[in-house]
Amino acid sequence: MKHYLWGIVLVGLIGMEGLWAQINPGGYVQTYNRLRLQQNGKYTWNENRLGLTWEGGVSDRLHFYSRLRLRAFGLPVVSRTADLQRREKDRVLPWTLEFREAYIDVYDFLIPNLDIRIGRQRIAWGTGDGLNPTDNLNPDDLEDIFDFGRHVGSNAVSLQYYLHDLTLQLVYIPVFTPAILPFGDWADAFRTTLPVPGEVRIRSYQDTVRLPQNRLTHTSSFAVKISGMLLGYDWSISYYQGRDDLPLLTSVALMPTDNVGEFDLQAELTFPRFRVLGADFAGEIRGVGLWAEAALFFPEKVYRQLRIVGLPPGVGRKTELALGDRPYLKFVIGGDYTFRNGWYVNAQYLHGFLHERGREELVDYFLLRLEKRTLNDALKIVPLGIALAIPDWNNVRQNYGIAGGPQIAYQPVDALEISLGAFIIQGKGDNLFSKVEQLDEGFFKVTYHF
Repeated sequence: MKHYLWGIVLVGLIGMEGLWAQINPGGYVQTYNRLRLQQNGKYTWNENRLGLTWEGGVSDRLHFYSRLRLRAFGLPVVSRTADLQRREKDRVLPWTLEFREAYIDVYDFLIPNLDIRIGRQRIAWGTGDGLNPTDNLNPDDLEDIFDFGRHVGSNAVSLQYYLHDLTLQLVYIPVFTPAILPFGDWADAFRTTLPVPGEVRIRSYQDTVRLPQNRLTHTSSFAVKISGMLLGYDWSISYYQGRDDLPLLTSVALMPTDNVGEFDLQAELTFPRFRVLGADFAGEIRGVGLWAEAALFFPEKVYRQLRIVGLPPGVGRKTELALGDRPYLKFVIGGDYTFRNGWYVNAQYLHGFLHERGREELVDYFLLRLEKRTLNDALKIVPLGIALAIPDWNNVRQNYGIAGGPQIAYQPVDALEISLGAFIIQGKGDNLFSKVEQLDEGFFKVTYHF
């Protein structure tokens, strides 16, 4: 019986030999460490990754791709001696295994020139360099606040139809997935100002996040895009209908304590719907790369309930507008150029970051990066890489934010990069960077691709 079973296994392996020969594996190994330049050098980021990809196909019409990430992230979480006996992922040796992507492509599906992709996939839209107002299909991955543009894959069905120089893409995502917020105290960058009077003292804060009801009519999203080329420029027009992946504060309850003027606060957050009409283009003029991208948001009107627990009905209650339904426009304009002496410059102007909603909240950002490669491109020096936030042009001195810092990267051999740098943050007032201005960090990263 054993010989019979081993025979089946052997025949199966021989039959799969052709399939394995068409699989192209790849991946990378990375270690990434950061510590505070203030706070006595507090160690804040301890990450080691193993990223793996498999790609291939058994015919000209079938293709598959998968990408997963195994990583040890964080520091040991130990508070009792019993915790020292646990090697699980959340105690002595923190680790996670994530499916980033896993999908199948079928070419000429049903009719010629129609391709379909089914599975967990990253659907990247937009031409901006890491800042894309039209890129709303996949939830944002904001775990590392300095890695703009990272997203989590979504389980989706994507159809693409090719007609001459035009491409029509239809996307359906049945399940809503919220964004991943920044790690640790970096979450303060996106904290919401509580709508309570300044004289009210908050003793404790608790919140509840309400996901949409588990029905397709509440959780699904839909998108369509037409793209092509005109006069040497890539262009596209898109439409998205779904939900914001960042929660919005919609309910605040204040519960009096035994101390006069002191309250415990309970908050509730939900994910509002919106529709987005987008457009972008990218091209080149005399060696200068140019791009522009715009997204017109049509949000649903959302109200916020404020109440003080324990008061009679109709007393201590207030309803206010949390998000209006007036359309608002986010956009980015940028360009880059490489000089003959090897210097590279990249500049972008962004109106409205991903967490900002409504016309009144949109902030202007200027991003500039200077880069120099030398030693046959083995050494990369970034003396200047900054982002400037200006929320109020009438009061720039009292309300601004600056983030960035120098970096250096060296490739001693092919596919291996060792980098060192710093993130310096300064600011005043109420903006993305001023909220975390005491969190300057230095970093050390080693990455090898195979």
